[in-house]
Amino acid sequence: MSDVIIIGAGPTGLMLAAELRLHGVEVTLVERDAEPTKVVRALGLHARSIEVMDQRGLLERFLEVGKKYPVGGFFAAIRKPAPPHLDTAHPYVLGLPQPLIDRLLAERAAELGADIRRGLTLTGLTQDADGVTAQLADGTTLRARYLVGCDGGRSTVRKLLRIGFPGEPSRVDTLLGEMEVTAPADEIASVVAEIRKTQVRFGLGPIGDDGAYRVVVPAADVAEDRATPPSLDEFKQQLIAVAGTDFGVHAPRWLSRFGDGTRLADRYREGRVLLAGDAAHIHPPMGGQGLNLGVQDAFNLGWKLAAEIAGWAPDGLLDTYGGERRPVAADVLDNTRAQMQLAALEPGAQAVRRLISELMDFDVVNRHLTEKIIAVAVRYDLGDGHPLLGRRLRDIPLKHGRLYELTRAGRGLLLDQTGGTLAVDGWADRVDHVADTSEELDVPAVLLRPDGHVVWAGADRDGLDAALTRWFGAARAR
Repeated sequence: MSDVIIIGAGPTGLMLAAELRLHGVEVTLVERDAEPTKVVRALGLHARSIEVMDQRGLLERFLEVGKKYPVGGFFAAIRKPAPPHLDTAHPYVLGLPQPLIDRLLAERAAELGADIRRGLTLTGLTQDADGVTAQLADGTTLRARYLVGCDGGRSTVRKLLRIGFPGEPSRVDTLLGEMEVTAPADEIASVVAEIRKTQVRFGLGPIGDDGAYRVVVPAADVAEDRATPPSLDEFKQQLIAVAGTDFGVHAPRWLSRFGDGTRLADRYREGRVLLAGDAAHIHPPMGGQGLNLGVQDAFNLGWKLAAEIAGWAPDGLLDTYGGERRPVAADVLDNTRAQMQLAALEPGAQAVRRLISELMDFDVVNRHLTEKIIAVAVRYDLGDGHPLLGRRLRDIPLKHGRLYELTRAGRGLLLDQTGGTLAVDGWADRVDHVADTSEELDVPAVLLRPDGHVVWAGADRDGLDAALTRWFGAARAR
């Protein structure tokens, strides 16, 4: 019996596998597809996900193959400059296609020792007081202490658990694909610029030096089965309907469709089985938040599940995963609902869009909406206290390095500016104590969880001990 079975080797499952292996947890990752997908659903990482990669020492790998873009213009595709002085050391979007993100995360998980098995389909699961048994389509079974469903919006795990998935079904579909074109590049750019003045669900753009284009166009109807890819003829028909030309599209590499269905799982945990990523929430792709939301789910869950398996987790720690991440997902669902309304072509929706555009000329509004998209404003409800409580701490320069360089091992961290008056002696096996200073931190000391969120700030030793016990369990005898 292994420690954890993860169903689904997308970004969420791969990130979770890497986080668990960082703590020595035995992980078996099961993926239905025999080969990694070539479909490019997502196009990059927002600031909080970039921070996550930096916290684990992975960012250089992503920077080598990605491209930095400004963060402005992501809310409902309303073109505004990025607000100045965002609360992050990474005020950019890192553009790179999802298959490349998958590859980098798979390499990380494999390096750390995750057992990744492809071409296997989950058909059933049962659980008892000691663990979970997964039944596979080939007749074999796997057994582990916990199982996590990271298997997408049509999650088999969620359905087997009969967890409710309330929300709204798709009302509009969008076609997405990569293909070659015969129309001149300047003609394409001119037509796209004109249409996108009102239809933000339309676009053609080159994706490399080989002549291929990424094509996005509204579909005519909502498909009965969204898992069935559209045909090239369907793309041509819709391009003509929207743009008056099909741009000579041909030689498709892959074709897909997606909807604007918006749903949130009733709960993220059922006994020893948990949900993460699209298995727990689906929403329109406005703002490019889906992949990022799933990666951040995994970052929140990984250390908590590892603590449970290691035996030091305080009571209720694992349940804070759903308690913290479900409200974050609900907020993303709401902001994508709003963005879809702003993308509609009806006169009323366009009038509201113009009004929101005017309001975004105020820096405070632009900042608020931008921070929703890039997820740097997330604050978990940890009760009253210092303004930093519940927030992740951005990377800050220290006298001897920088903060995120201290978080590579995925442990708790006490950053102590008091000159050595604090200690973590009873928790030293779980929490690092670093005595250093930063001109950008105006509190004597902060205690960070492994995911970088602040759970205590101040100089009071009793308060520190209480926070250590709350988040890292009982102190060990010295």
